[in-house]
Amino acid sequence: MENTKQKDGGEVRQGAGGANSKGILLFMMLLLIGLIAVMVYVFRQYNKTANQINAKLSATELYLNEPLVYADNTAGAQSWLWEFGNGDQSTTQEGSYSFLKSGTYVLRLTVDANLREQFIVTVKDTIPTMVMDSVVRISGATTGIVFEEIRLEAEGPGSIYEWWFGETGQVDAIGKSALYTYAKPGKYTITLRSDRSAEMATHEILIIDPNEELFSDLEKPGEGERKALDDLRQQIQAIANGADFNSKYHYILDTYLCRNEKVKVNVVMGEEKKQMDIYAYLMGLTFSSGLVIDEVKVSLVPNSDCVNTINVKQQY
Repeated sequence: MENTKQKDGGEVRQGAGGANSKGILLFMMLLLIGLIAVMVYVFRQYNKTANQINAKLSATELYLNEPLVYADNTAGAQSWLWEFGNGDQSTTQEGSYSFLKSGTYVLRLTVDANLREQFIVTVKDTIPTMVMDSVVRISGATTGIVFEEIRLEAEGPGSIYEWWFGETGQVDAIGKSALYTYAKPGKYTITLRSDRSAEMATHEILIIDPNEELFSDLEKPGEGERKALDDLRQQIQAIANGADFNSKYHYILDTYLCRNEKVKVNVVMGEEKKQMDIYAYLMGLTFSSGLVIDEVKVSLVPNSDCVNTINVKQQY
C-alpha cells in the first residue's frame, strides 16, 4: 500500500521501496552481528582446547607412604609447578611423591605460569596387605646405538612401574612400556621397580657409538672363546668366498646367536664404520668377492652364551 502526503496543494507519493530497503539493511546488520558472535564463540572454544593441560596421576585414592606418580604431557610446555596441598612442591615434568599424613589434599599444577589444573587426592591411614608376586622382569634389547630409541617392556603384575636407565640418575620413564634414548655410549644397568614385586629387576644393555672405536669395550676371550671366534670368522669368510648362504647363515644363527636375527654387526673397513643387522651384513657379503675378514669379536647377552653384538674388521 502506498503512503501519501500533501505538499503545496499537490499529492506526493512515497513508494513501498523505501521501507523494503530499510528492512533489508536491518536484516543484513543482524546477520553480520550473528556471524561475529559465532566467530567469537569458535575462537574461544579453540583457545580453550589449545591451552588445555594434559596431565594425569597414577591414582586419586592411595595410602600412607604409597607413591603417587604424576606426569604432564601438555604440548609445548616449558615449566611446571606441582603443589601437593601440604606445602611441598616439585618443578619437574613428572615424578613420584609420598604423603606422610592421611587426609584430603588439593593438588595443583601450574604449567608455564598461566595454565592451571587441580586434582583432589585422598590419602588413607592403613596400607592394605598386598601379595607380592615373583620378581618383575624386563624384556627388550640388550644392545643399541646412541641417539636411537630403545623400547623395553615390563613382564609381571603391577599398576606402577618406574624405570631408571642408568644415565641420568633419576626416574626416566613411568609405565609398563618404556622408551629411552641414550646420549653416550657405554654399558648400562637398567633398573625397574613395580609396586607388586618384592625386588627390583635389572637389565644390562650395551650402547655403541658407530663413530667411535668399536672394539675398546670388548672382553678378552679365553682359549675356548678364541676357537669359537675363529670358527665364526671362518664361517663369515666362507660366505664372502661364495659358499652356500643358507647353510652358513643358519649355522651361525644356531651355533652363536641363539636364533636371534636382530643381532647387530659393527663393521670397520679402513676409515669406514657402519652398523647393520646380521642378515643384511651376511647377505651383503655375497656381493663382495675378494673381501678378507681380518678379525671378529663379540659381546654376549649377560649370563648366557648368546651373542648380541658382532664386531668385524675387514678389507679388500
